[in-house]
Amino acid sequence: MRTAAWILGLALLGASLASAQDAASAAPAPGETAAPAADQTPTATKDDVNAASGGAKSAEVPLAVLPTHWQATKPVGNGGGPVTTAMLKAGATDQQWLMYGGNYRNTRHSPVKALNPETVGKLRAAWAFPTGTLGQFGVSPVVYDGVMYVTSSYNRLFALDPKTGKLLWRYDRQLPTDLRLCCGPANRGVAILGNQLFMGTLDAKLMAFDRRTGKIDWETTVIDYQEGYSITGAPLVVGDLVIIGVGGGEFGVRGFFDAYDAKTGKRVWRRYTVPGKGEPGVETWAGDSWKTGGAPSWNTGAYDPETDTLFWTIGNASPDWNGDLRKGDNLYADSVLALDPKTGAIKWHFQFTPHDVWDYDGNSHFFLIDVPVDGKTVKAFVQPNRNGFLYVLDRTNGKFLRATQYVDQLNWAKGVDDKGRPIVDPAKMPSEDPTERTCPGCLGGLNGAWTAAYDPDLHYIYVPMIEACQKFQKGIVAFVKGIPFMGGLPIPVDGQDGKSYGNFKAIDVSTGKVAWTYKDPLPMMGGTLTTAGGVVFTSNVEGDALAFDSKTGKELWSFPMGGSGRSQPIAFEIDGEPYLAIGSGGFATLESFAGATTMNPEGNVLHVFKVDKNDLKSAQSSGAPVKKASLH
Repeated sequence: MRTAAWILGLALLGASLASAQDAASAAPAPGETAAPAADQTPTATKDDVNAASGGAKSAEVPLAVLPTHWQATKPVGNGGGPVTTAMLKAGATDQQWLMYGGNYRNTRHSPVKALNPETVGKLRAAWAFPTGTLGQFGVSPVVYDGVMYVTSSYNRLFALDPKTGKLLWRYDRQLPTDLRLCCGPANRGVAILGNQLFMGTLDAKLMAFDRRTGKIDWETTVIDYQEGYSITGAPLVVGDLVIIGVGGGEFGVRGFFDAYDAKTGKRVWRRYTVPGKGEPGVETWAGDSWKTGGAPSWNTGAYDPETDTLFWTIGNASPDWNGDLRKGDNLYADSVLALDPKTGAIKWHFQFTPHDVWDYDGNSHFFLIDVPVDGKTVKAFVQPNRNGFLYVLDRTNGKFLRATQYVDQLNWAKGVDDKGRPIVDPAKMPSEDPTERTCPGCLGGLNGAWTAAYDPDLHYIYVPMIEACQKFQKGIVAFVKGIPFMGGLPIPVDGQDGKSYGNFKAIDVSTGKVAWTYKDPLPMMGGTLTTAGGVVFTSNVEGDALAFDSKTGKELWSFPMGGSGRSQPIAFEIDGEPYLAIGSGGFATLESFAGATTMNPEGNVLHVFKVDKNDLKSAQSSGAPVKKASLH
C-alpha cells in the first residue's frame, strides 16, 4: 500500500509538470477580428526546443513561429462605460455577470427568470468554443457590455461575442516548463473594474488587460513561482484594489494573499496566512515550523459592503499528512479570516480543522447570507466545508452558531463541541501503515475547485460533492524549497474499489437539513448556479450538463457535453432570450484519484445554450417542462 501511494503521488506531480510542458509549446491560431501584438514574445523556436533537449535535432519540417497575443483592431463591445464599484455592489443582472461568485455575497444566483421549470427543457445548443488546452476547465466566465471573457487552463484569455461565440481577441500566456502545480493547470476566471480585466497566472503573476482591445496594461510578479507558488483562482475587486491568493500548500510555502492597486499594479498590502515570529498565533506552530506552514489562499474571497469586511478562506497546513513537526493548532490554516479590505488587518478568525492532517483545507465555497437562528435573523457566514461539516457563523464577529454533517459519510470526527472545535477520532489519524477507512477523503465533500450556489427565495444551498473515503498514510518529512512537501499521501481505497459516488444536495440553511438529493454514479466535481426562475444547474464528470427544479429536485434537462463537467455555469439574457454557459474539460489524473472516470477525453470546450423566443413563448403557454434536450 505504501509503495502504491507514493507512485500515485509521483504520477500526479509528473502529470502536472508534463502538462505544463505540453501547454508551453502548443501553437495557437489567430482570430479573424484580431491582430497580433507586436510586443509579445513568440512561442519557442525549434532551436530553443533542441537546446532544451540536449541538442537533439528535430526531424520535423520547420514551421512559422506564430504569435501569442491577438489584440482587437478596434474596441469590442457595445460602447458601454467602465464597470463601477456600484455595479460590482449590485451584482449580477439579466445582462451581465461581473465576478466569480456572481455578487459580493458569493451566492452564484442569477436574476434571470426566463430559465425556469417550464422553459429550461427548451434549451438548445447555440454555440461552442474550444480553447485548445488540456487540464480542468474551471472557469466562471464574466459577461459585460456585450462581451464574454473566458480563461482556460494554462492561462489563455479569450474575448467572445456571447451571442455567436465569435472570437474578438485572445491572449496565450507563455508559461515556463517548470511550473510548481499541485493539482492541475486550472484558472477559474478574471475580475473586472473600469475598463480593465485582471488575471492571475500559474507562474504567479497578476496581469491587467484593457477589456476592449486585449492590450496588456500592466503585469506584476506576485512571488517567485519556483519557490512552490502558483495562482489558479479568480481575483476579487473591492474598491480600487485587486485581491488575489496563491497556491502552494503541497510545497511548504508560507501562504499569503495580496491587494494591488487596480490602476498601477503596485502592491498595497500583504496578509500572511501563517503568523511569523513575534506575531499572534505563531505559538500555534511548534518551533520554526511556521516557516514552511503552507496555508495557501488559492480560492476567491467575498465581501460584505455593509460592514466593509473582506472574507478569505485558507487551505491546508504543510506538510499535509504528517503533523509531527508542526504540533499545535497551526493558525490560520483551515480558517476563515475577516479583514479590513483597505489594510488587510484581521478583524476575527475561525478555524474549522485545527492541526489538519487530512488535507481538508478551509477554502470550499461559502456564502454571506442571512440565516434564522433561534428565532432571530443572523448575518451569517455559511460554508459546506471540505471536512464534511456545514458551518454557520455570525459574520459580524466570528461566533460559532452551528455545524451539521452534510456528507453521507463522516467519521474522522465524532462531532464538534459547543465552540465548533471538532472532536477527532484518534483512530482516523494518518499512520505509516493505515488500516482505517477515513471519511470524507482529502478532496471532500465540497472542494474549493468548484462552487456551490444559493437560492434566496427557498433559503436552500446546493452542494455538489464527492463521496469517497480514503486511508491516510503518514510519510517522511524533508523540506526542499520548490519540491513537494506532503509528508505522506492518501490511499484512494473507495476509488480503487469502485465504491465512490457523487451527491448533489439541496440543504435548507435555516435548519441544516437536506431537502432533496440527486445521486450520481460518479463523484460530482462541477460548479453550480441558481436562477430566479427556480432552476439549479450543475454538471457531472460523466460529461452531462444538468438542470433541476430548485424546490423539488426533479431533473428537468440534460445535455451530453462529451468531456467532464468541471466549470462554474453562468446565465444571462440577450435580446430577451435566456442563455446558459457551462464548460466541459477535466483533468483525468486528478479525477481518477476521486474514483471518477478516466475515459472522457480531455480538452476545454465552452458550451452555450439558449431558449429562443418562439420556444420561450410556447413553453410558457403550455406550462409543461420538457425533460431532455435535443442535440441540434
